[in-house]
Amino acid sequence: MTVLDKRMTPAEIVGVLKDGMTIGIGGWGPRRKPMALVREILRSPLRDLTIVAYGGADVGMLCAAGKVRKLVFAFVSLDAIPLEPWFRKAREAGQIEVLELDEGMLQWGLKAAAFGLPFLPTRVGLGTDLAELNGLKTVQSPYPDREVLIAMPPIKLDAALLHVNRSDWRGNVQLLGPDTHYDAWFAKAAERTFVSCEELVERMEDAYPEDATSNEIERCFVSGVTQIRYGAHPSSMPPAYGWDMKAFKAYTDAARDPGDWTVVAQRFVDTNEAAYLSNFGGKEAVAALPLPIF
Repeated sequence: MTVLDKRMTPAEIVGVLKDGMTIGIGGWGPRRKPMALVREILRSPLRDLTIVAYGGADVGMLCAAGKVRKLVFAFVSLDAIPLEPWFRKAREAGQIEVLELDEGMLQWGLKAAAFGLPFLPTRVGLGTDLAELNGLKTVQSPYPDREVLIAMPPIKLDAALLHVNRSDWRGNVQLLGPDTHYDAWFAKAAERTFVSCEELVERMEDAYPEDATSNEIERCFVSGVTQIRYGAHPSSMPPAYGWDMKAFKAYTDAARDPGDWTVVAQRFVDTNEAAYLSNFGGKEAVAALPLPIF
């Protein structure tokens, strides 16, 4: 049996994406974001995107660069910096359309898409304005309880982007650390999923058999794989490295002064990953970033 070799370059992955697509970005705020692939999008002419995310700097940068038409999100935060600054500027200026959801509603929408269902019933959002503001419908249980629930529609993705700890060339991935959250549902809700990884191995079952339970996404859901060491920076990648709070503070300060993305994009995107990392001390500095303690 011939097994498909899924190795691609970052440019080839972004080359598959098209204007107007709905793209899901895995990770969680300032954690395990596929930032190198996001930077590749920022270097490309892609535009008019619908982005779905539990957002961090990925969302802020794409909004600042004018790549986003619509944002579907539960939050956009850098954790220690509660509100992502470039997203805030775009939202306050009315530059993007938004579908703002509760964290659970977004998860349920991804699951409905993954299951191929027209909706999933949920109590999440009841008693809030989210259903009315977003045009969500309710359904009544057909059982004796007759409970009224929100019918969360599917959030279908044309593509999903993830950053993982390890992968092999067949698309078997391993996600380590305590905060993998909903990456698997992004993958399963998407037509195609593209993965960047810290380490690319020949055969995962031979390289790290002790971590077999960390393979949360079946390889059939993975369309392409690329190795990008430190590709989550400035977000964290447990257990390899923590977030770069010094970089996040500089990024936040730049939203105030000069407040013009075109002036500061060179530092936060640059022409390639090697040049970008050199702006923040290089690979050695990223590798030394301590993991945050909660």
